[in-house]
Parts: sequence; C-alpha cells; structure tokens
Amino acid sequence: MEFSEVVRRRRMVRNYSSEPVDPEVVARILAQAQRAPSAGFSQGFAFLVLDTPQDVRRFWEATADDLDAPDSWLRGMMRAPVVVVPLSHKDAYLDRYAEPDKGWTDRDEARWPVPYWHIDTGMASMILLLAAVDEGLGACFFGVPPDHTDAFREAFGVPSTHTPIGAVTLGHRTGDPGTRGSAGRRRHTLEEVVHRSQW
Repeated sequence: MEFSEVVRRRRMVRNYSSEPVDPEVVARILAQAQRAPSAGFSQGFAFLVLDTPQDVRRFWEATADDLDAPDSWLRGMMRAPVVVVPLSHKDAYLDRYAEPDKGWTDRDEARWPVPYWHIDTGMASMILLLAAVDEGLGACFFGVPPDHTDAFREAFGVPSTHTPIGAVTLGHRTGDPGTRGSAGRRRHTLEEVVHRSQW
C-alpha cells in the first residue's frame, strides 16, 4: 500500500472480529515499529506482546473495570486477539547521554526539556499503528488507567524501570465506527494547525 494511503486509512479501531491474527504479521508489524527514531539511538522502548486469549484476558482483568458488564467500547476492544503494550525505558536515555560522545558527565534528568523516552516510544507506537494498516488490520492506541498500572505490572512481571505509555489493540476490524464520539469530530484544516513565519 502506498504510504499516503496508509496514512489516509489510519484511524482508531474499537471494534474487532474474533478472527486470529497471523503471528508472522504481528512479527512484521513489530519489526517496523522497532525502526522508530530514538535520541542518541538509545532505543529505550520495548513491547509486551499479548497474543493468546489467556494473556489478553489477563490484560483486561488487570486494567479494566466491569468485565462482567462491559460497555460497548470495552466489548469491542476485548475482542481484539492481540494487545501490544509499548513501554518506555528512561534509564536507557540517561545512561546513553552520560557516555563520552554525548558530552554530559551525569545522568541528570533536568537536562531533558521533554521526556524523550516517552516521545520515542510514542513514535514507535505510531509506526506500529501505520504498519497494522499496511497489513490490512485495525489498531487502536489507548491509555492504561494510572490506578491500574500496578496491577498491570504485577500481572505481567513488568519491571519498574519500564513505563507503559499506553496499549495497542490489533485485529481484524468489523463494522463501521460511524460518527459517534471522537469519530464525529471535525479534523482541523491545515490553515488551523500550520503557522508560517510567526504564530
């Protein structure tokens, strides 16, 4: 698929069929996401892949409420056969920029104007979303509720050095998302988001 078509078709999919996803397709998507840029080539991101019904169920048990009476959003999302959790690794950046070629002599987090470990993991997540479209799949990036992060870590043995920046469902989309909620919002025009020479 042409890149412009991949970008045009990319949208958050919140309703999936129960059809399995070929593991080779998931592997290709992850290989694409691994190509994301990272400051100093720190590569401070990782992916927790949950691709069995048992693991996907454990994810929702750890991160969602009301599994016995899920709302329409949760029902659609829980059908996705794959959940990928992108995790940022701050220490990889602090360590990398304390190396001789970077010129810093310490790991002071204050040197970073923004947390690049989260930004780079977000870029990897975006590549993952685009790669899913290229493979003919649907995907949705969503947050892990802060009050469920500890339960998520415990359920999957995620070390404290790695922070889940969200999660991505992958699967075969079903149905038309329609125009309810966020899908019904107008996309800003280019003139509204681009400022030339000055604001």
